[in-house]
Amino acid sequence: MNLKLLGDASRVLTPLDADRIALTLRVGLGSVFLAGGWWKLSRAIDPERADALVARYTADNGYINAFFDQYLFADPGALLSPLSFLIMLSAFELVAGTALIAGLFVRALSFIYAFLLWFFVIALPVVTAPGAEVAKASYFSPALLVQVRDIGLSGMFFVLLALGSGAYSSDRWLLKRGAPPQNINWDAYGLLLRLSVAAVFLVGGFFAGYDHIKSFVDLPVLLVAVGAVLASGHLTRVASAAAFVIIAWYCVGKLSLDMSLWSNFNAIKREIAFLAASGVLFVYGGGTLYRLGDLLYRPASSLLGRPLST
Repeated sequence: MNLKLLGDASRVLTPLDADRIALTLRVGLGSVFLAGGWWKLSRAIDPERADALVARYTADNGYINAFFDQYLFADPGALLSPLSFLIMLSAFELVAGTALIAGLFVRALSFIYAFLLWFFVIALPVVTAPGAEVAKASYFSPALLVQVRDIGLSGMFFVLLALGSGAYSSDRWLLKRGAPPQNINWDAYGLLLRLSVAAVFLVGGFFAGYDHIKSFVDLPVLLVAVGAVLASGHLTRVASAAAFVIIAWYCVGKLSLDMSLWSNFNAIKREIAFLAASGVLFVYGGGTLYRLGDLLYRPASSLLGRPLST
């Protein structure tokens, strides 16, 4: 069987290619934290809206579970209150998002967020014990599934960490650093990026209809198909184009003339990053590592991480 017809060619990125990918990813990822940081901070510093924001994040279906609540705030001598914590977190998000878009301290911020996003998974309050009765609303799906988009964002940050600041960056212009290494092999980074996007579609398709599971369209089989093709490593450009269209359609449906510009921006902030990642996969492919066809027809070389020569 000719596997060349099914997958992307093994690719070595030129510095210009790496710059363009890094620019695309950092703008997409920076948008997530620029929108989220401003949305939360504008409410946290507004006396009329601060209490509602704190209640939203500390409620049974908020983003701060009992463990984190007790660890951070329960001690009578605790330095942090829920409001001060949200002010600091949102201010950091706003500064980080702005810096990412401007291309400042990109590798440092990528390293921080690649791991910090997993804390949002840990902090989510969930109830999954069979037969447990909960008086108030909570999350009834595993946190890893509810927060799968943050896991995908973490993967994107690892790719950005490797590539650096990219084109039109303050790191390169002001600090004279952030230039990409020469001749980057895209296979490993393409694998990580395609799996970061595929995971969101697979979870959204297989667990559609379950509590707080993000599904972009009401066609679970379509989401599963796109995620499976992306994960397989074959026809990556076709699947990434489909992913881009699906996410873009979802974003259009989320926008509302009844909401402010920033509220609209905040409603689709994560999706902007996935649009960026899907665009990168469409242009540069998903690499040749651990493709399904290679695992079936060339298991020894594939499991050793040797991409198929194309």
